[in-house]
Amino acid sequence: MQAVLAVVWLLGARVAGVQRTAALYWAAFALASAISFVLLILARQGSTPSQIEGLRACGNIIGVVAFIALQRGVARFVDQPTQARWDLLAIAIVVGASAIGLMPDGGRLRVGIFSATVGWIFLVMARSLHAHARDRLHLRRPWLLAAPCWCAAAAAWYRALTAVLSSAQLSNEAAASIDLDVRAALVYMVIALAFHATLVSLVVGRLLAELRHKARHDPLTGLLNRRAMEEAIGTQMQRGRRTGETHSLLMLDLDHFKSINDRFGHSAGDLVLQHVAMVLQANVRKIDHVARVGGEEFLVLMPGASLDTARAAAERLREELAADSLQLQATSVKLSVSIGIAQWADHSEDMSRLLVRVDTALYQAKAQGRNCVIASDADDTAGVSSVGLSA
Repeated sequence: MQAVLAVVWLLGARVAGVQRTAALYWAAFALASAISFVLLILARQGSTPSQIEGLRACGNIIGVVAFIALQRGVARFVDQPTQARWDLLAIAIVVGASAIGLMPDGGRLRVGIFSATVGWIFLVMARSLHAHARDRLHLRRPWLLAAPCWCAAAAAWYRALTAVLSSAQLSNEAAASIDLDVRAALVYMVIALAFHATLVSLVVGRLLAELRHKARHDPLTGLLNRRAMEEAIGTQMQRGRRTGETHSLLMLDLDHFKSINDRFGHSAGDLVLQHVAMVLQANVRKIDHVARVGGEEFLVLMPGASLDTARAAAERLREELAADSLQLQATSVKLSVSIGIAQWADHSEDMSRLLVRVDTALYQAKAQGRNCVIASDADDTAGVSSVGLSA
């Protein structure tokens, strides 16, 4: 079973687009587990005690290497750092335990140390999975993803405790019991399948997260798209009707963008849009939402912001963009934007009217010469007041 799953992960890395390094680690885990299990089976057929213990020791060492590969693959997949010295320490501990196992009545100490080491590896992996499920996948119950590792850690430590506390006679009887080997094999198979199911869940979770991100973000700038911005505005309006909190919208349009495309080409225009997106993200609050809603049109949602606050923020954005010069094909190009502002009027105003008002304010800014900020009057869709520098 593990050998087949090793092939599956190798194919996943090559064909299905699974993160290559993580998939290779998981393939190594499956293959090393298969080898470890074969060695433990061969130990049953050993002719001398030293041969039996030697095969068991090799099986245990390779088993720990397998679980280290599993843990490193998980860490690589969830973008968490790994430290080789801890892996080497775990291997050294198991090698030392294997040497102890060669001594008379040393089998229970070997099993105890090996199981405790494996439990520690499971604990590290469980913490990585829990953090990933909570912080990256935003699951409501992040512990579910780490549950197989928590259970495996508890089982390994229980086995370590019972092995160390049992008498030498009971340990030898347990080692000689073929029924125990069958039960252990069945338990191991269930645990291994649970691990692989967890790995598949990781891959599927990342694919779903990427699909959600693509559905809500503009591929060129990485900003929210129109649909995601409308959802954010709708959520903000619901919050405002419940708590009385206001909010404001800024609509920005890049001045003379068509002339940039005509003069330098569309690839240069894409660089300009990416530059504007970076400036916007760097100069708004963390609670603000920024979206690209048209070719060269951007929208900023400012929760809790009054019209005066939004006007000041718009002026800062306009000045920041006007102060920069962008190098396009060895030519320094000055950028400017026209900005319209609208503050949510009251609980009765819906999203469509608010968007009409901010769009009207932007139209007025363009009509008045561009490179200026125009604020909408909430009492009249066509009424506006202006501030800023006209080009």
